[in-house]
Amino acid sequence: MAIRLAGNPPVVLNFCFTIKIKTMNANQDTDAPNQPSFIPAGWVGGFSDNPPGQPYPNSALLSSLPFLGNLDNIPKITRMLRAKWPEFSWETTPGDATTRMYQMFAPDISRLGYDNTGRVWSIICPQQGVYFSTLGATLNIEVTVTGNRGWMNENTDKDTLFASDITIKPTLWFSPDDVNGLFWQQLLKLNKLWNNTLPLSKEKGIRINATDETGLPDIQVRMGERPDWPFPDRTKHWRDYAWAVANLAVRIGNIDSTGNSKADEFNAWVMDLFNIGSGNLLLAGNVLTWNLWAGSPELVNQEEWANHAAYWRYSIDVNHRPPEGEGTSIADFNGNPFNPGEGVLYAKTTAFALWIGWQLL
Repeated sequence: MAIRLAGNPPVVLNFCFTIKIKTMNANQDTDAPNQPSFIPAGWVGGFSDNPPGQPYPNSALLSSLPFLGNLDNIPKITRMLRAKWPEFSWETTPGDATTRMYQMFAPDISRLGYDNTGRVWSIICPQQGVYFSTLGATLNIEVTVTGNRGWMNENTDKDTLFASDITIKPTLWFSPDDVNGLFWQQLLKLNKLWNNTLPLSKEKGIRINATDETGLPDIQVRMGERPDWPFPDRTKHWRDYAWAVANLAVRIGNIDSTGNSKADEFNAWVMDLFNIGSGNLLLAGNVLTWNLWAGSPELVNQEEWANHAAYWRYSIDVNHRPPEGEGTSIADFNGNPFNPGEGVLYAKTTAFALWIGWQLL
């Protein structure tokens, strides 16, 4: 699979077109100036008006659309919005508002892909990677979109630009820094013992069920900041010339069984470790909300779009960092950093390593 590296053709081939300029409203809370946005030529629109006269979010249109696979219609994608600043929030102790934390994931991973009429064909959601230098391995985390539907209207105000529904399956898996490293070799032995059921690839990853806040499978992506909880000013990006902001909320469910009790136990260990280090980001029953701050519309290089995930995965696996830079650390509303309790994390990691060794006896 081709991977786009520095020096390849740019994503946005926006030479030789007529520019339309639209000004978005200021956000008074952050003293942001009105932001000019540049709409590339080729926009036709009209898809969002079916049927005509519907109030936002045009539920009649959304409900009539089938859910699409993210990679099934790439040749139809001509335009996109990049979610340059994905700002997340959750409670480290579910139900205790005083434990609410905030974190921006790595920038520019999420995208909304659509055609010139405004029909949405693909939505890419976040990937993260946590590199364990002592283990020589990376734990990958991806909010895998399993279905999407939606519409876009570039020529309307910022409160009604687009609406979409998605279904997701958060997925975690390990990838090696050194295939000959001790930890990876141990995992390969276990994987052989347990019939290739360990999360050593995305295809065999730990798959987590997720719904909307009420338990319905369709998760709504709607315009505006998430209304349930205020986000601190540092998480707002009008000053960075954001063009729009949308939001969604996800209730985390249980992990799928592999059908192998030992592999299921291994996956439970991994989830416990991840949740200790992340403040229960993916704890079953917790609600994860996020605001997606986007730049102006851009034209799409379809080959780059198809290789986008591989490009990110290459950077995380080889360089141990996202290609567009790091996100922020977990912190509370006032900016105080989250402390996972190093002693607890170390003790759990040690116990996990001993458990792995015991399985190989």
